[in-house]
Amino acid sequence: MTEPEVMLWSRLRKRNPVWPVFRRQHAIGPYILDFYCPAAALAVEVDGAGHGEGAQIAHDERRDAWLGRRGITVYRVWASSVFQDVDEVADQARHLADELIAGRGVRPLRQPLFGG
Repeated sequence: MTEPEVMLWSRLRKRNPVWPVFRRQHAIGPYILDFYCPAAALAVEVDGAGHGEGAQIAHDERRDAWLGRRGITVYRVWASSVFQDVDEVADQARHLADELIAGRGVRPLRQPLFGG
């Protein structure tokens, strides 16, 4: 994992009963996702500078389309954003996962069954 991925993982792996659960380096088909929340079908990808260049942009678009056809939402964040405010990036990923879970009517795996 790259340094910004390690930083983000240190936040996403923390457990809280109401937070969605993320996995790191999760394989789906021919791809390995930086982070994946199965309950939300959400992939979180940390992109370095190379992802802003022509061939890589085209590759990322094909990859995102392939994942999208399988019902997976891809949330891309710049590595520089992780360096600037890793807690905000982690909060955004959790919030997006919560929204996707609510929209699917799926209960996160670690959500308490009874109000607390």
